[in-house]
Formats: sequence, C-alpha cells, structure tokens
Amino acid sequence: MNNQYVRREVFCCETCHELKSFWEKEISKQTCYRELEEDRQGRSALRKLREEWKQQLDKRLQMTDKPDQQDK
Repeated sequence: MNNQYVRREVFCCETCHELKSFWEKEISKQTCYRELEEDRQGRSALRKLREEWKQQLDKRLQMTDKPDQQDK
C-alpha cells in the first residue's frame, strides 16, 4: 500500500498553530505526490502509443469502408 494512503492519527496538539502546521504539511505532501504522478504520466509513452494505435485503426477502417462505397 502506498504511504500516501496511510491514515494519519493526530493524538494531541496543544495549540491551533500546531494543528494548522500539521495539516499544511500534509497538504503539501499530497500536492507533491500529485505533481510527481502527473509528471510521471506526462513522460509515459503510453499516451503516444494509444494515439498511434488509434490513427492506425482509423486508417484501416477507412480502407475497408472505401471498397463498400465504390460498389454502391
């Protein structure tokens, strides 16, 4: 299980400032995780491959449709 999904317990904070700083740190960690994941997905070749496969499939479909249109 990823560390980012682990439940964090706040047992006792003596002041509101400590509680606020705790949650600000947690939010900043989550933001960092999200940015890293978006960056990783942006570098991934999967999106490019899917686009290429889609273009190839569209070309094949167009080629198979053309003979049917000519017969009509």
